[in-house]
Amino acid sequence: MRIKQKHSINNIEQFKAQILNWSQQFHDVIWLDSNHYNQTHSNFDAVLAVDAFTCMQTDYHQGFEKLKDYQNTINDWVFGHLTYDLKNDVEELSSNNFDGLGFPDLYFFQPKKLFLFKDNQVEIQYLNCVDDELESDLITIKNEEEHHHERSRKASNEIKIKLRIHKDEYFKKINKMLAHIHRGDIYEANFCQEFYAENTSINPLETYNKLNAISNPPFAAFLKCQDNYLLSASPERYLKKKGNTIISQPIKGTAKRSLNAKEDKLLKTSLLNDDKERSENIMIVDLVRNDLSKTAIKGSVKVEELCKIYTFDQVHQMISTITSKIEDNINPIDVIKSTFPMGSMTGAPKISAMKIIEDLEETKRGLYSGAVGYFSPQGDFDFNVVIRSILYNATKKYVSYSVGGAITAKSNPLKEYEECLVKAKAMRTVLEGE
Repeated sequence: MRIKQKHSINNIEQFKAQILNWSQQFHDVIWLDSNHYNQTHSNFDAVLAVDAFTCMQTDYHQGFEKLKDYQNTINDWVFGHLTYDLKNDVEELSSNNFDGLGFPDLYFFQPKKLFLFKDNQVEIQYLNCVDDELESDLITIKNEEEHHHERSRKASNEIKIKLRIHKDEYFKKINKMLAHIHRGDIYEANFCQEFYAENTSINPLETYNKLNAISNPPFAAFLKCQDNYLLSASPERYLKKKGNTIISQPIKGTAKRSLNAKEDKLLKTSLLNDDKERSENIMIVDLVRNDLSKTAIKGSVKVEELCKIYTFDQVHQMISTITSKIEDNINPIDVIKSTFPMGSMTGAPKISAMKIIEDLEETKRGLYSGAVGYFSPQGDFDFNVVIRSILYNATKKYVSYSVGGAITAKSNPLKEYEECLVKAKAMRTVLEGE
């Protein structure tokens, strides 16, 4: 079904830039890049999937069952996204907040052309229907200018970022969330706010390249789905399946970085020993363990790392790693469905938290706090969490990024607000050109 070739590349970073430029001609593009971040659970350094041969798009109604049918039928590589609002397929919930972007709830495609990067090699897999284009494509890619000036004309930097929730209103909403916690409705919930710009055109690839260069995250993604774009500098893995092993790596706990090495080390140590941040993380670890146990072989759910500090270019993060084993007869989509949406973006107990989130937030989350990734022909998968991301609808000329934080009984509204600004810094810098 697919022709496969392996090529050694002399300058892999230059080739990555060229292939991303080349990919922009297609309606369906997913680029996933680990930015060579040193991590234990990794398949590829980067992946590019372009040009849909088949695709499926649906709203949340029976979304996971439709995806299961599609994935079983295709039995090939499929790439796509899951929006947060698929929660409404899993539970009796709804999403009625404002949506300026209009991403489909669920969209997956089978790429005609696939590039898998590892070290200084790229494995190219083309469907037989386009295998005669492989050699000419390679020549075209290598002749691409690294910075395509005609195609990447600079968009206006006159971007005016607005807040969907202003500071005083944010404090009121956090206090309502704390009242829910003190009443015992929930222990923790992730509250998000949107920053946006209307009547704005941006160059998606140029914007992604800038965001990625600032952050260098392990789960970066560039997604183009017709006129919708995701430019993601995500540091977080949602869920991975490799054989019979499932891996979840929720992030809870954030500290800013410092250019002063001594101060930076203190910030890192302070995060590690912060009771509030640790309790946030441990609550979500418990939630993930519970979610994984729904499909796991009994006794196989393990916490491999608890509250480990990982350092990224913009922030220090507290990350835990939870794994489980599943039987051969468990469908991969059922593993995702039983853990979706991810605990780090919802709260505990999960359903109560999602109801309160929907009530207090002003924006439909859509692809923000959803996931982007792929299924392999063997039924393995890997998905990120869509955070630290810019979302763009080119037709509506609407640009959006959202940030959030976990609210617990120990939360200080001002500190939570400041944490949001730390998380938003890279997106704002890229868009406003500060």
